Amino acid sequence: MMSQRQTRVLAIANQKGGVGKTTTAVNLAASLAHLDKRILLVDLDPQANATMGAGIDKAKLEHTIYTLLIGESAIEQAVMVSESGGFDVLPANRDLAGAEVELVDAEAREMRLKSALASLIGKYDFVILDCPPALNLLTLNGLVAADAVMIPMQCEYYALEGLSDLVNTLKRVKQNLNRKIEIEGLLRTMFDPRSTLAQQVSDQLVRHFTSKLYHTVIPRNVRLAEAPSYGRPILSYDKGSKGAIAYLQLAEELLARHNPAQSVQPV
Repeated sequence: MMSQRQTRVLAIANQKGGVGKTTTAVNLAASLAHLDKRILLVDLDPQANATMGAGIDKAKLEHTIYTLLIGESAIEQAVMVSESGGFDVLPANRDLAGAEVELVDAEAREMRLKSALASLIGKYDFVILDCPPALNLLTLNGLVAADAVMIPMQCEYYALEGLSDLVNTLKRVKQNLNRKIEIEGLLRTMFDPRSTLAQQVSDQLVRHFTSKLYHTVIPRNVRLAEAPSYGRPILSYDKGSKGAIAYLQLAEELLARHNPAQSVQPV
């Protein structure tokens, strides 16, 4: 019988697209699994990029997060294994786009994911939710189910404005739907140290979010961009790449935050 675990539900969210959100969800899941943690990755995005990045063919799925949310599948039917990543996946396909419409009049519609995951709490160390790039009902389900939110963001001109919108949304969710939710941390992604703007925005983040900003910075890395097309996390695709090293360091930093006995050196 599997021993009870202290499960932490972590939403990866940013309403701005193209910030490395799915890349972070998949590679953080694989890195934590590499560190002997039991992980469930939940794909809440109808594009299903996390599903494909974990090596699962979205075209062949019978049971998905969509059929789970509308009550047509049990969670045990929907959970699959990522052979390339070493973690479990609650996959998605484009049917998930219909959940917005079908759940609009449903009772406790924003609680569907939390209720569905309830039976899995204690079986995993982390449940990682890859939220869509929008503040919609699917993202709301993720925020209601989560203990905390990791916010990937590029160091660019509009990043801080988008961050302000997300923080305001989190405040409303905390007040009305999920009292325990907090910001786990802000993660700088696709970072190019040669860019003056990137350095300036990074400096602003350091000044304003010191305690919430991860020391780990995810660099721009060609191998990171290539890995999803092979259905493999970066650790499986090229474990010596800068991207693989960075995400493994992120996983170690995340664990160290919850276990002060561990120490992680800043990048």
